[in-house]
Amino acid sequence: MALAPRLEMRQGQSLVMTPQLQQAIKLLQLSNLELAEYVEQELERNPLLESGSGEPENERSRDDTAAESSSETRWSEDQLSLSEDSPLPGRESDLDTDYDNVYADEARSDVQNEAAAAGSSSSDWQSLRTSGGGGQGSDEYSFEATLTREATLSEHLTEQMQMSLKVPQDRLIGAYLIDQVNEAGYITADMEEIAERLGAEIEDVLSVLEVLQGFEPAGVCARNLKECLAIQLAERDRLDPTMENFLDHLELFAKRDFDQLMKVTGADRDDIAGMIEDIRACNPKPGLAFGDEPVVPVIPDVFVRRGSDGGWLVEINSETLPRVLVNQQYYAEVSSLADAKAKAYVSECLNNANWLVKSLDQRARTILKVASEIIRQQDAFLMYGVQHLRPLNLKTVADAISMHESTVSRVTSNKYIATPRGIFELKYFFTSAIAGTEGGASHSAESVRHRIKELIDSERPDAVLSDDNIVEILKGQGIDIARRTVAKYREALSIPSSVQRRREKKAYA
Repeated sequence: MALAPRLEMRQGQSLVMTPQLQQAIKLLQLSNLELAEYVEQELERNPLLESGSGEPENERSRDDTAAESSSETRWSEDQLSLSEDSPLPGRESDLDTDYDNVYADEARSDVQNEAAAAGSSSSDWQSLRTSGGGGQGSDEYSFEATLTREATLSEHLTEQMQMSLKVPQDRLIGAYLIDQVNEAGYITADMEEIAERLGAEIEDVLSVLEVLQGFEPAGVCARNLKECLAIQLAERDRLDPTMENFLDHLELFAKRDFDQLMKVTGADRDDIAGMIEDIRACNPKPGLAFGDEPVVPVIPDVFVRRGSDGGWLVEINSETLPRVLVNQQYYAEVSSLADAKAKAYVSECLNNANWLVKSLDQRARTILKVASEIIRQQDAFLMYGVQHLRPLNLKTVADAISMHESTVSRVTSNKYIATPRGIFELKYFFTSAIAGTEGGASHSAESVRHRIKELIDSERPDAVLSDDNIVEILKGQGIDIARRTVAKYREALSIPSSVQRRREKKAYA
């Protein structure tokens, strides 16, 4: 039989990931900070999109804000119902508004600034120019001149070096050593290699290093942990020969082998306890006080509070949702005057803008739906604490709200919920199950870790619990758990073994 090419027509079904669908999926898994950045990029890219963040509520239509909802989910013992005060954009509404009020010829901020200027005295404005600095003889007040930031560790050390080192050669060595300081405040590079690289004598490098180690914060520019602690203890006049001997055997302290420490240092139990207190008062990572990046606070995406009927109220944090408007008036003006190519461009911009509004709307609704189901499943946690956290997986929530597991996974990534018991990531409520004894109810792994910590915190110095003892206690409470699992949970909680805890408690007894 001869083989020959031929054409065939076949019919089939396949899922096509359109750009709009990819955008909706991407928005779903973004955090609130990433979402705000993404929307800012879209506002710059799409001329039909306008930011609605600066407009009062009474001057624009509710239907023009994307993903801004006062939707509230009330959970009580009998039902979970979704009530909406107003429809969100992207469905029935045409996403238009009265732009005569919103976009006037003169910006509202300019009017407010002029009113503020008129009501302020000339002396007030003169004081602003003097304190803020107009910049290079300008009489205008510069807001940028008032912006400040915290100094980095490198800048802090360089400022001290400029006052401490006068010889140019020493300053060159000091600047190079400061560049070698890591974020924890340590210099891990070899001093001989640095001297060879700079073409300097090793004595000069060590001399400059000694000067740098006297800078603030205490312990900075140390080459190892022992040196860092020694610098801080010497500053507090606690570095005697016995303490130096103690620092030479820090590995024994890490193992909680206090009996051996007493032998090698020649100190009694009270002296060892005093030296331990001195060491614990030191900062093992002094450089972390000068972080290069500011700590970003966690902003919850969802709020949960107690209702008047004893149920739980779940609501979206509208402050984290970007507000965007679709300028259909501008679209109408451009499309009526532009050529065919320009009309196609603005039509594409309109479609993208409408789809973004709908995606933001759908994202807010999906987060609210998933969070509501999680609260329904973990109501015992809110009522009684972490020991009542139930085992929960993505499939359970997905089946309950008729969604796919991947959708629930994306919703719970980088999303936080504020509850009466604190702020938690949504993924915190998904924990594996540990079987109960004799076919009893299963227990959440997080609640079991909490029980292990409670048992160890409440143990007496003369009755330190081993991992086997903890297993027996948990089995008596209906939790079937293996010894290696207890050890794994204990290590995850940074709790030392029973031998180390016994040594430590004996030292403080």
